[in-house]
Amino acid sequence: MKSVKDYIRTIVDFPHEGIMFRDVTTLFADPRGFRMAIDQMLHPYAGMQIDKVVGLEARGFILGGAIAHQLTVGFVPIRKKGKLPGAVISEAYTLEYGEAVMEIHDDAISEGENILVVDDLLATGGTAAAGVRLIKRLGGNIVSTSFIIDLPELGGRKVLEEQGLDVNVLCEFEGA
Repeated sequence: MKSVKDYIRTIVDFPHEGIMFRDVTTLFADPRGFRMAIDQMLHPYAGMQIDKVVGLEARGFILGGAIAHQLTVGFVPIRKKGKLPGAVISEAYTLEYGEAVMEIHDDAISEGENILVVDDLLATGGTAAAGVRLIKRLGGNIVSTSFIIDLPELGGRKVLEEQGLDVNVLCEFEGA
């Protein structure tokens, strides 16, 4: 029987030399693989009070939408700067390839709401940590974070756990 990891392909030297890009589009394209990933990402949260799922741009939208649907809760996107209409709050951060700014609508989360943060990949933790800071600035309570892939050598899990966050991953890949 295949595991989630078996559905993920590696593209060498993308987006630049020395990077082993873990491509989840092959997982998403396979109905069994995609269902397996969503079911496994949902499993730790059975019976927990979650008010909204927050997906990090861009593949976190695919996962977050499916998970929010299964949980019958709202979905909130955290996007790259300039992509959301209306009033937003912003957070700058460092990622493995440079710097970026993420934004969320300033009314997307209410004080005290329980939030599950999802994305496809945990590398340095910069994107997830920026998302968490945005959610906390709006008064949200982070129940957990969930990812398909962890790249342990890049230390993102440690970054999030040092902030007191629960981190769930479906598989790990060695190397950057």
